Amino acid sequence: MIRKPRSLYTARQVREFDRISIEDRGIDGYVLMCRAGAAAFDLMRARWPHARAVRILCGSGNNGGDGYVLGKLAVQAGLDVEVMAAAPAKSPTAVLACADYEKAGGRVVEFDRRGIHNADLVVDGMLGTGLAQPLSGKYRDIVGRVNAAQKPVLGLDIPSGLNSDTGTVMGVAARCEATITFIGAKLGLFTGDGPSVAGNTVLDDLDVPADIYSAIEPTARIIDPPADGIGLARRCRTMHKGSAGRVLVVGGGEGMPGSVRMAAHAAYRAGAGLVQVATCSGHARQVTATCPEIMAVGVDGPADLDLPLNLADVVAIGPGLGTDSWARTLLERVLASGLPMVVDADALNLIAQTGVHRGNWILTPHPGEAGRLADTATAAVQADRIGTVSLLSRKYGGVIVLKGAGTLVRDDDLWLCSRGNPGMATGGMGDVLTGVISALIAQGQSLSSAGRFGVWLHAEAADRAARENGEIGLMATDLLPFIRKIVNE
Repeated sequence: MIRKPRSLYTARQVREFDRISIEDRGIDGYVLMCRAGAAAFDLMRARWPHARAVRILCGSGNNGGDGYVLGKLAVQAGLDVEVMAAAPAKSPTAVLACADYEKAGGRVVEFDRRGIHNADLVVDGMLGTGLAQPLSGKYRDIVGRVNAAQKPVLGLDIPSGLNSDTGTVMGVAARCEATITFIGAKLGLFTGDGPSVAGNTVLDDLDVPADIYSAIEPTARIIDPPADGIGLARRCRTMHKGSAGRVLVVGGGEGMPGSVRMAAHAAYRAGAGLVQVATCSGHARQVTATCPEIMAVGVDGPADLDLPLNLADVVAIGPGLGTDSWARTLLERVLASGLPMVVDADALNLIAQTGVHRGNWILTPHPGEAGRLADTATAAVQADRIGTVSLLSRKYGGVIVLKGAGTLVRDDDLWLCSRGNPGMATGGMGDVLTGVISALIAQGQSLSSAGRFGVWLHAEAADRAARENGEIGLMATDLLPFIRKIVNE
């Protein structure tokens, strides 16, 4: 049954599900392969109903076997089908699938770029989840030529060249419009390069017994607030601004008043009852001029934070903060307050120099900031986002939000946000997220719930804004009306 996945697994975990299904439950391996090929064929016909010339790239293993099954069904449906074998079938089930495909009248040929250019659709069944090193030689050449042809591509289980655990492109990867993955959803399809390479990903469980999933705890889960029971409750009639929570945003160093203003405005739109901004003295009037509901305080030194901190339930620190002596002393004062914190931007860069560990904060780094926190390169973060977010959790405590495509939230468990779009790659998005999460904490949500719901809410608002006016030109402040609408739904 094709569905959107909720639980995410490593390749090793899914191979164990395969083993349990075949060895413990007695489901023949070729039966599972036939189910996979049939599910892929049904998706192909539904998504590309007018495709007639179908070129299927098959490798030697079970991924290629799925392609042969799809090819047989396509031949029987009267389509123009060719299997282009990157390597002869070797696994027993793939050999059987290839034989059945040829018995049905299917042709197996070597890869031919001219055949690709004449295709309506390309199916990628070359390499599965076992890829451990960058593509080279023939496979790299084929993937490069397929990508250059710019034909729609359907990926079987995982795009060739994508690391199924980390979401890293291994040199080059087939760029798919859609990917159908089998039995268990692979984590790498949803984070790092995965979403851009795999396209629209769906899962088919191949009708394996539902209880086999209880044998293995997922590596991560996709954030789904309704299913997880997280969100904001309906307000009682006696609510007042104090009981709706009080947020203090600290930042906005010289020349950077916009960051704190956006964070504060987002905190209001996410439901905070009272929002203060502590910023450099020259910016206080600018902040209130653009949003008069914000209480702005000019801060020359840490003593000026005493009154705002006494009024606050949670502190958001970092937007536009800078890293000079003024910023350092303010961060030290906020840390000494013991209040729950959401830490972003320049405050993260300062934290990276101290190695402070505490339990009542949320750190929200993008990959560059995560690299500084982990004392590694940004590329290393992106090559192992799951490992990085876990390392940061151990090193700094609290809840870690590693932003980017497939944002990860690490508390006691690992969560992934499957919402969001490329239009979010603009300045100020992180400031808005900081304000949203802070407002949720101020309203009584746990750090874990605020981190998960805040990330999802922010991304869902961006998706709705993009659907209304497009991804290009999306600004951080465009999210604000959608944030308000979603928290009221």
